[in-house]
Amino acid sequence: MNPIFKKILAVILGIVIGSVVNMALVSISGSIIPPPDGVDVTTSEGLQAGMHLFQPKHFIFPFLAHALGTFVGALVAAKIAPSSKLTFAMIIAVFFFVGGLASIIMLPSPIWFTFVDLVFAYFPMAYLAKSLVTKK
Repeated sequence: MNPIFKKILAVILGIVIGSVVNMALVSISGSIIPPPDGVDVTTSEGLQAGMHLFQPKHFIFPFLAHALGTFVGALVAAKIAPSSKLTFAMIIAVFFFVGGLASIIMLPSPIWFTFVDLVFAYFPMAYLAKSLVTKK
């Protein structure tokens, strides 16, 4: 297969599959850890209005969604990429990091979660994924 095609495919599939993992975790989160009573988590406005009611446990699934979505996406990209596996894993990390940053800007969260999410959910997960692909 043409190396350029493999590189493009690595990025596209990494983003798509990582996004599917992210959305799957977000969609099941409310059934595992229910939101606080009276908080409408189906709209951005509802989330903003009820954010002060969220406890640390309510941030577990958003973090997992960001971290595992990035990890799986980076794993796919690094596995498919014909070379420069770290570069392709980090491309996926940048994509998800920008999404996480946009989410934090649109929906302010506690500073501790912002820190943990931005520092640990993206680039370390991509590096771990690349490390697993290149481990011999």
